[in-house]
Amino acid sequence: MAPRPSTFSIAARDPETGAVGIAVQSKFVGVGAVVPFVSADAGAVATQSYANVAYGPDGLDLLRDGKAAEEVVRELTDSDDESASRQVGVVGQDGSVAAFTGEECFDFAGDVQGENYTVQGNILENRDTIEAMAETFETAEGGLPERLIAALHAGNDAGGDKRGEQSAALYVAKESGGYDGRNDRWIDVRVDDHETPIDELERVFKVYDVTLLEREEPDDCRALSGETAEAVSETLADLGLLDREATAEFGEDERAALEEFRGLNNFENHDLPVLEDALARGWDDSEGTGEERMVDALWHGLSRLDRK
Repeated sequence: MAPRPSTFSIAARDPETGAVGIAVQSKFVGVGAVVPFVSADAGAVATQSYANVAYGPDGLDLLRDGKAAEEVVRELTDSDDESASRQVGVVGQDGSVAAFTGEECFDFAGDVQGENYTVQGNILENRDTIEAMAETFETAEGGLPERLIAALHAGNDAGGDKRGEQSAALYVAKESGGYDGRNDRWIDVRVDDHETPIDELERVFKVYDVTLLEREEPDDCRALSGETAEAVSETLADLGLLDREATAEFGEDERAALEEFRGLNNFENHDLPVLEDALARGWDDSEGTGEERMVDALWHGLSRLDRK
């Protein structure tokens, strides 16, 4: 028998943008290759607990055929002789949600649904894990990806997997949301083997967001000045991009260094004044040092702008 990873996940839909996605964490290597199946024209299917990975493509096809999530779950499990060992959560683009937890799934195993989302988990410390995920998803601020990651953190903090942590993934689809608008793979980030995979998933997502996701243009842009300008300049100098002492003035040399930083990190999605504005607004909320803090500050500063 294949190994049964201890896993918790959330599948959800954003009715305002049409995005659908799954966030998942597991004591299992590369969970992103097993659990999440998402398509912008259908919905999301999370298959876990001795996962039957055929549930993913088959479930999405059933959703495309116009079947509601509850009917999809029923058809998938009724045709599976080993469904008692399975767990699956489904969200349709029609807003329907449903889940199934087989009676042979290892405790604690269960699921909970709300408007436009379903949470499911197995081999968990407690039911609090999935309840915390549901509550946090409903109340968290930000877009769908931020709310999905917040739900993972909440579940982990409330108990999480009995076996511990190893991998995590975030997969969100939106029509024409992929690279250059050529597919619907809007967000696809994974952490395959890590001591704190949810923390690492959030870090990687922020880099992905700043690099690949587009935002609305700001109405006004702040210039860097004062202590923030000095801190940013000092960081650029530490990165070898600025050959002068950091001051409270962010002038021509500093902007040239920031432009070089922009090019080295593939941040061409955002004009230089937008990046300077993001650093000015986001520096105080950012964490880390060096390049990591620069990216975190950019993410915080850009977060005031709606994604396209």
